[in-house]
Amino acid sequence: MRTHYDAADVERVVENLVHRLAADLPPEQPLTIIGIRTRGQTLASRLAGLLQRQGFRHIDRGVLDITLYRDDLSEIGPRPMVRPTQIEMDITGRQVLLVDDVLFTGRSVRAALDALADFGRPAAIRLAVLVDRGGRELPIQADYVGLTLRDVPRNHRVNVRLAEIDGTDEIEVEPR
Repeated sequence: MRTHYDAADVERVVENLVHRLAADLPPEQPLTIIGIRTRGQTLASRLAGLLQRQGFRHIDRGVLDITLYRDDLSEIGPRPMVRPTQIEMDITGRQVLLVDDVLFTGRSVRAALDALADFGRPAAIRLAVLVDRGGRELPIQADYVGLTLRDVPRNHRVNVRLAEIDGTDEIEVEPR
């Protein structure tokens, strides 16, 4: 199993993800891209910029903090850090692209879907992730996946680092 992907690998994975999105989504229709804090937010911003270069003109962006919607909130600690959700547009009837960095158990995505319901009823919600590492505990599947990692042991983490936050782009699989 490969355990390290460098900046060039991450760039290829993101470009591949953008090509799949551009091939599947009509560029003339409005699109709302919402990133799950923190790295999903950064990835959503990258995807929006690259899609605009591909001719997408009507892209709204938002940021979703799922902290209070998590089913493990009591395990996080007595004072979980809650950061603002920034969804300024009405998502009712809109095509929403939900973006996260890693899809594992599906619990973060479930929390995000619960949180989005507080902002309206989209026409459709699609899920794009940079990495799908398997190991689902809920029946949730990404519509768009940049990189699929098979056979990642449950006692390992998939760490995504993005230049805007971490100073470098890389994906690393390592023991917890």
